[in-house]
Amino acid sequence: MDFNIRLATKSDMSSVLDHINALAIYEKEPDAVLVTVEELQENGFGENPLFTCFVAEHENNIIGIALCYLRFSTWKGKTLHLEDLIVSESYRGSGAGGKLLDEVIKLGHSLKVRRICWEVLDWNTNAIAFYEKKGAAILKEWYLAQMDEKAISNYIKSI
Repeated sequence: MDFNIRLATKSDMSSVLDHINALAIYEKEPDAVLVTVEELQENGFGENPLFTCFVAEHENNIIGIALCYLRFSTWKGKTLHLEDLIVSESYRGSGAGGKLLDEVIKLGHSLKVRRICWEVLDWNTNAIAFYEKKGAAILKEWYLAQMDEKAISNYIKSI
């Protein structure tokens, strides 16, 4: 199958958000997405973009995305975080996911990061197998900790 991988543009953000929503549904969190197209456009483009997004296209339709951003590790230094790699269900197995991951890894290499990291749900065995096949280590001894807006607000009230 022929597809094109390129940097996303502001005008792609509606389709990017569609993929983010599809992932939320797949991950059994259909109401979790709060980000808007406008926020994606505002935060991903301009003088100081907060993320880089690659898209996979087939016949002028976006069939997948990879969204990543720089962060800093106290152990490793400059790190690239892959927030989401999503391929439309009907295109899984086409090679688009691998090509999107290639672009993220190439970006990390060009930025001279010491680590590229991401999370994967423990029940998503297809994604785990895909990442392990690509050479990623799945660290099962680490837990992911988060605070949502309510937890942040409650914390602030308590200090």
